[in-house]
Amino acid sequence: MHHKLLQGSSSLLAKHLTPEREAELASVTTDRGFTIDHVVQSGVQNPDSSVGVYIPDEESYRAFAPLIHPVVCDYHGIPEQVAHTRDFDVSNRQVRNPDPTGEYVISTRIRVGRNLAGVPFAPGINKEERDEVERRIVEALEGLEGDLAGTYYPLKGMDEATREQLVNDHFLFKQGDRFLESAGANRDWPDGRGIFHSADKKFLVWVNEEDQLRIISMEQGGDIASVFDRLVRAFTALEERLQFAYADDYGFLSSCPTNLGTAMRASVHIKVPNLEAAGTLKGLCDELGLSVRGIHGEHSESEGGVYDISNKRRLGVSEADIAELLTIGVERLIAEEKKLAAKVAA
Repeated sequence: MHHKLLQGSSSLLAKHLTPEREAELASVTTDRGFTIDHVVQSGVQNPDSSVGVYIPDEESYRAFAPLIHPVVCDYHGIPEQVAHTRDFDVSNRQVRNPDPTGEYVISTRIRVGRNLAGVPFAPGINKEERDEVERRIVEALEGLEGDLAGTYYPLKGMDEATREQLVNDHFLFKQGDRFLESAGANRDWPDGRGIFHSADKKFLVWVNEEDQLRIISMEQGGDIASVFDRLVRAFTALEERLQFAYADDYGFLSSCPTNLGTAMRASVHIKVPNLEAAGTLKGLCDELGLSVRGIHGEHSESEGGVYDISNKRRLGVSEADIAELLTIGVERLIAEEKKLAAKVAA
């Protein structure tokens, strides 16, 4: 029984996979043949997981709801009844450049995850399905115009010059980590995967990474409004060409229960050496509903007082809420950094 193998684990899977729930779900099989084993195998093989659950397809969210729903509610800090409200309109919101002089914010990046309706997610998809997903996405991307128009670069058979350029641009994504490996998301690597970017390199799409689409808008500096506007234009144009997996309660669906609702991560790289020295950055970010990472992603260290700051919540908030939260939060961080700098100078 899986719950016995999870003894000593602090994952959300270990917390919520009670013997009663496991017994209840043991005989459940989805139309595609997915079972509770598929949902929990990464968390069982990696007891140090923080969540430990990966969902192979849309149906599994309902079929294994007695386990998945408590995990989702626990992670996102939401009540049992949840509904996602889409809202991309920031015209009456506090969304702007929190650092107009460019002293603190180095760059801004907002991304959303999207998966196609009716197709298994990364842990459950087979090679033929993944290749078809790539074909459909590339066809949609090729129809984009203006500043969103660009070029698709398949990972398989990529020439060395292109690979080096994508590495230098920090665009190239790698094979997934051991958690995704255990979930089955790395199968057939690198077939069916690739990167699209616009000519100005401010709009980027990762195809068949952890999500079938990771739609990314980014630029140097702190103009959150500009980055958000580009992102909304991009996924709105793609949504006219592709149908995304979506549910009224969980919003946009993903294989990872942390990446639901808006499926949005809005972030800045910000230089705050005085907050770092004072040891107050994490506490302040907690208060503001923000997460802190090193600039090379999760579990990495900071360099030169530069941190990656992003929204914590993705479900139970709207897209406009997140853009506003990041703006207000970064303005507060800059104000506190200036106060500390003045004290140091005095």
